[in-house]
This record gives sequence, C-alpha cells and structure tokens, in this order.
Amino acid sequence: MSDLKNFKVLVTPTSYGSMDPSLKTDLEDLVGQVVYNTTGKPLSSQQLQELLPGCQGMIAGLDEIDRLALDAAPELKVIARYGVGLNNVDLGAAREKGIIVTNTPGANSTAVAELTVALILDLMRGVLPAVQKTKAGGWPRSKGYSLEGKTVGLIGCGAIGKKAAQRLAGFGCRILAYDLYPDQEFAKRYAVRYSSLKEILPQADVVSLHLPGTPDTAGIVNRGFLNMMKTGSWLVNTARGDLIDEQALFEALQDGKLRGAALDVYSQEPPSRENPLLGLDQVIATPHMGAHSDSATNAMGRMALNECLAVLRGDKPQFQVN
Repeated sequence: MSDLKNFKVLVTPTSYGSMDPSLKTDLEDLVGQVVYNTTGKPLSSQQLQELLPGCQGMIAGLDEIDRLALDAAPELKVIARYGVGLNNVDLGAAREKGIIVTNTPGANSTAVAELTVALILDLMRGVLPAVQKTKAGGWPRSKGYSLEGKTVGLIGCGAIGKKAAQRLAGFGCRILAYDLYPDQEFAKRYAVRYSSLKEILPQADVVSLHLPGTPDTAGIVNRGFLNMMKTGSWLVNTARGDLIDEQALFEALQDGKLRGAALDVYSQEPPSRENPLLGLDQVIATPHMGAHSDSATNAMGRMALNECLAVLRGDKPQFQVN
C-alpha cells in the first residue's frame, strides 16, 4: 500500500468549495499536497499543463483533459471525474499512459431530474417572464399551460430519465420514452410507454433529452428531429450540449416550430455571448447546474475522492471507465 503523504492531488471542480467541508479536510489530511482550481471555471488544456506536473491524482471537473495536458503529467496515476460525462477526457491517451479514469455514476441523477421538472414547469407556466415583469413594476396577466393531460417524451430513460419519469408521474401527464434498453417492469410501475422517436416526437408537448454524449448521439437533435416535433412544443436539455445542432434549434424557435426551450448544457461551455439562442426570450438558459444540489455535490465529491484515493493506495476503484 502506497504512503498517500507522498502524493499531490489537483482538484478542479468549481463547486468543490461549496461541498461538505469534510471532503477537503479528509483529502488534505491524507495526501501530501492539494492544489485547487481557483478560477471559478473549468480549466483549459494550457492551464492543466501548468498545474498537473508533479501531480499523481486529479479530481476533475469539466476541464479540457486532452493529450497535451496528459503529456505534461508523467506522474499522474488517476483522473477521478466528479460527474459522469467523459467528453472532455482523452480516454485513449489516458489508457496509453496507464492513467486510470473513474466517474461517479448515479450520484447526481436525482438533482438533474429535479431540475428537468423545474425547467418544464417554468417553460409551460412562463415563470421567469412573469417574475421579471412583476419586479419591473408590471402586473402581467400571462396565460400558462398545464402539465396535466400533456404528453412528455423522454429521449433516453436511464438513471436520470427514470428519476424524471417518477417525478412527472404525479402530474397526471402521459409519459412516452425512447431508450435502446427498455425496462418494462419500470414502465409498468410508472405508466411509461416505450416507443420510437418517429412516434414520440409528433405527439410530445415536451421533449426532454437524457441521452449520453457519444458519437452516435452527437447532433441527434438536428433539423430532421426538430421538424418531426409537434408544432408549439417545448424542448428541454439537461443532458449533453453536443446532442443539439444549436443553429437548427435557433431556426426552429425563431420560426415558431417550437414554443420554447430550456437549456442547461451547450456545445461550448460557457456559451459565447454571441450564441443566438441566448438572445431569444423563449429560451431559458442555466449554467450547467443540473448536478449542483447539496446532496448531489456531496455524493459526487465523496465518490470522486474515494476513487482517487483507492487508485493512489494501489486498490481497485469501483467505477473505472477505461
């Protein structure tokens, strides 16, 4: 078993400081040195090339962990991702260099599902515009839409999609789901009906994305997908930014095909100020906050910490992905 006091660990998730304080104290008590990301944003490859030399462990956020960053870290043994997404990690380069990559599956599923439902309700009831007008001295008589009796299409029904379905079941809406691996027992328990995209999109009043980011899913929400959607429907994305062709979505919103959209993730994060979607009143934009609830951040932080320390000790991690 390795002496952890010989190791240096880089911690980059921007929310780490807001978690259970024991996470920081436990890590600092166990390892020799801890370096934190103090920028408030995910780190670029160049920034990592400056911080990673001399590090044996990394608890990673949404940083750009490419081959150049890994080339600068010859002592690195483990990248413990805080979260599940691996789009920004060069897994091939990590494998070549013998660096173990782990993630934290399931830790944030409840938090993301809750934000999904919040965004659906916000879109349909026009909460944000009403708040803004009331604070400006107005007294708007805005007309919203009830979720009861509407059809919600969940595109992807894994851990987060299922948690969203469980919460939506109490609203009296009809739930359709698309998934490559249907769970019929779950569907029966929560009155979910699995179907194809071609059947779901024309019927759904709300389409909510819960797919992983893979080469097969990149750009799945393209012009063809949007054209199949019901006119006047809403789109919610709390999954991965690269699922959506953002220009196609902008056009669908501008021409009235879609009534609105709520986005917590983007093709570029943070999104550019020039991103035309941010200029549309019918778009709710949040800063990739789906996983950032108290329980989720603490759970992910503890899981990532345990995975990092396991590898440094020479033990087998529970959630290795490469």
